[in-house]
Amino acid sequence: MRAMILEEQGKPLVERSVDTPSPGPREVLVKISACAVCRTDLHVCDGDLENPKLPLIPGHEIVGEVVAVGKEATLEMGARVGVPWLGWTCGECEYCSREEENLCPEARYTGYTRDGGFAEFVVADEGYCFPLAEGMSDVEAAPLLCAGLIGYRSYRKTGKAKKLGLYGFGAAAHILAQVALAEERRIFAFTRPGDESGQEFAGKLGAEWAGGSDESPPEQLDAAIIFAPVGELVPKALESIRPGGVVVCAGIHMSEIPAFPYKILWEERTVCSVANLTRRDGEEFLKLAPTVPVQTEVTTYPLEEANRALQDLKSGRLEGAAVLTCGS
Repeated sequence: MRAMILEEQGKPLVERSVDTPSPGPREVLVKISACAVCRTDLHVCDGDLENPKLPLIPGHEIVGEVVAVGKEATLEMGARVGVPWLGWTCGECEYCSREEENLCPEARYTGYTRDGGFAEFVVADEGYCFPLAEGMSDVEAAPLLCAGLIGYRSYRKTGKAKKLGLYGFGAAAHILAQVALAEERRIFAFTRPGDESGQEFAGKLGAEWAGGSDESPPEQLDAAIIFAPVGELVPKALESIRPGGVVVCAGIHMSEIPAFPYKILWEERTVCSVANLTRRDGEEFLKLAPTVPVQTEVTTYPLEEANRALQDLKSGRLEGAAVLTCGS
């Protein structure tokens, strides 16, 4: 099969022909049709996330068809599934036993510690394959598998917040904004300073205010979610929320958070992070998305142009999500 391989962090991916993998007892082989490109892929490729499996096939927002099953697997041949970042958990530790498998210390991650979706096929644990509803194409559905899922988990941590700030208006925020607006929340979008096209994009999706991340919103927010991996946004977001509000850090990696005065945290403001996802997150969100209905904005690239997709994401040249079309 064709695959884009990370041989050394900090170096471009290399196209290779490699053996098609075979599924283990509780695994399935998925023929990939689409794999979205996530900022976490950038962190893996650039070396911000250390100790990946090498050589590695990145990618963890995978959509495809089950074409082979292990002897203990129960998924049916031909099933259309999505494969997310969290790829395997032990099922026995204290976290797994209380449905917090996103914190499992033995967890393995698609496109990081096990091969992912920048290829024509992938082997996946069937416990972390989500059935996908009809109504969205494979390319449109791919960003739901991380941008959507992590956005949803972050969103649920904001409780009943009516005025919601989104810092970094990319793949995750443009999905989440649609969910929040459907639930009658008010959206305030923060982009890179001077990014007028990004602000216009947010406005088209329904944000009532959009500005640079160096600006203050026109009124105090109930909560803010930071999707951009920029630590200096944490105190900025704290300054924007009301007493009792929450700031959710949604990324797996963020630059250092600078020191800030206690007074902007005081009055029971909260800062928290999200880690990975649970199966419940996946099941809930993938049932909810078609009812909104969520419509993803995507730019497609052939598999062999994965490096260009990563660079376009890194430079901020995208509105919405980048998606590799991986089928042969």
